[in-house]
Amino acid sequence: MNITATKTDTANVLVTATIENADIEQNIEKIAKKLSKTAKVDGFRKGKVPVSVIKQMHGKQIKQEAEHEAIQGAIETAKKETGFKNSDIIGDPTFKKFERTDAGLEVEIAISLRPTIEVEGYDKLAPQYDEPTVEESELEERLNRLLEANSPYKKLKEERALAIGDQSTIDFVGKIEGIEFDGGKGEGFELVIGSGQFIPGFEDQMIGMNKGEVRDVTVTFPEAYQAKDLAGKEAVFTVTLHEIKARGEVALDEEMVKRLIPGDETATAETVKEKISEQIKNEKIQKLYQEELKPKLMEALVATYSFDLPQNIVEQEIDAQINQKAREMSEEELAEYKGNDEKINELRESVREDAANSVKATFLVDALARKEGITVHDNEVSQTIYYEAMMSGQDPRAVIEYYQKNNLLPAIKMGMIEDKLFAKIIGLDK
Repeated sequence: MNITATKTDTANVLVTATIENADIEQNIEKIAKKLSKTAKVDGFRKGKVPVSVIKQMHGKQIKQEAEHEAIQGAIETAKKETGFKNSDIIGDPTFKKFERTDAGLEVEIAISLRPTIEVEGYDKLAPQYDEPTVEESELEERLNRLLEANSPYKKLKEERALAIGDQSTIDFVGKIEGIEFDGGKGEGFELVIGSGQFIPGFEDQMIGMNKGEVRDVTVTFPEAYQAKDLAGKEAVFTVTLHEIKARGEVALDEEMVKRLIPGDETATAETVKEKISEQIKNEKIQKLYQEELKPKLMEALVATYSFDLPQNIVEQEIDAQINQKAREMSEEELAEYKGNDEKINELRESVREDAANSVKATFLVDALARKEGITVHDNEVSQTIYYEAMMSGQDPRAVIEYYQKNNLLPAIKMGMIEDKLFAKIIGLDK
């Protein structure tokens, strides 16, 4: 076996090996002998199966395993020659060449190593920003919305027609082609007009109804409706309006303060305003961070620090970006690339710089997070996903299960580490 290991740079090793047939045959013999001691073959006692029989029965599989062992041996030799450890390897080694010859195997193997990164002075790269302020008009608008949303519904003092924002108490019966369907019936249901709780068009057609009125409402279920037997179908709902309620007077009185800040006996109207102002300010800071500060800091980090990148990882990122582009292409565009290696290579080269910068950014964030001692525990990731799912009206458990099945949790965790790190560097965590 002839092996040459060359460090092309600090993050990449190229192993060139000529593996002779004699080396492979030696491995085949060893594997077959080992297998003969445990194999069960009719007509032979356990442990007494001839090696020739084992070779005849499992020859192809044994040869593949023998070649694999020889290649692993080449990698082990390369490790000794160049001084890297298993813990230094990142990603799987890839074959640049794998050729069977009359003499044996000719292989070239690319091995990527975790890059060495010296990070100093990164705090000086933090972008400067003016702390957002909250205008009185913004505070009043948010406060009024909050008061309106939390003001209880009360029966009308004077009868009038149903309007947007009212709470209606209704009975309804839905039919498709004159036949009632499961889930299309309700009694004493409280529906806020304009809430979008029902099928699009349902609430709009109820506007103007009077107490005691019966009206037919015609709607079409969305094509993506969860109940497949109803999706895309037209239905007629017979709606009976029993009661109309409207929001009571909006006021930030003692009762409202208790409703908005339960459990705090010392809370006042001023406390509510302070909390609203703080919320608006935090929203502005978060928007500023996402749209301006985070991109600026990332760009500065990538531009400032130079180090060798593991090429296997860069190629993986190129693959990911190409796959994303392919998902966005039309069938006609995809057809232009099918079987056209030159055009595919052009596309790969067009995203190489972005892919390299993306990989570089990932390693920088990892190095800086370790230096700053920033970690995110798995339960923090689960809690964040759970909360965001609840806020968006999704089933938290289903969302978490989806992330687990699609192996998306590591990316979520990395994103949370990045945000913690950048907030600290920029000074937003104070």
